[in-house]
Amino acid sequence: MRQGRHLLLSLLIVMSCGHVFSEQVHAQSDLAIADGMKVSLEYTLTLPDKSVADSNVGQAPITFLQGAHEIVPGLEKALDGMKAGQKRRIDVAAQDAYGPYNNKLRQSVDKDKLPKDVKVGDILQAADNRLVKVLEVDEKKVLIDLNHPLAGKMLTFDVNIVKVEKGDTSDVPDSKTP
Repeated sequence: MRQGRHLLLSLLIVMSCGHVFSEQVHAQSDLAIADGMKVSLEYTLTLPDKSVADSNVGQAPITFLQGAHEIVPGLEKALDGMKAGQKRRIDVAAQDAYGPYNNKLRQSVDKDKLPKDVKVGDILQAADNRLVKVLEVDEKKVLIDLNHPLAGKMLTFDVNIVKVEKGDTSDVPDSKTP
């Protein structure tokens, strides 16, 4: 009889611990995206011409800290309030992504300062690690474009929120960049 009571007591303890664990898991999945939350998502990035510029669908999701400015501002703002399991199509204007296209960032440089085999369409890495595109090449000069490749473009993100969990808020800046 005593053994039966111990078994019953053990079962009750296990069941109550399982209930607490299940509540914690449920509470985690109900978290909404807000500053300081660690977010994992899948996305497909489409350009105005309907071409796919990037996607991680079928691969590992990207993970970032909401409010830490690790993704384009327009996307970060649009994700606020979403929860794990939600999907959404989000259009981000150029000014809320990589900025407008700036013609002043097209510069002519001496050809001898670039690799000898440089040709139109090449993507080079500048000294400050920016990527630059070669637009024109002649005998003495090369026209390069210092704009981000997605500058001036409306971006469409199809997102699937995989996970939302509490992040390390010490990494989140005090104020948001507009």
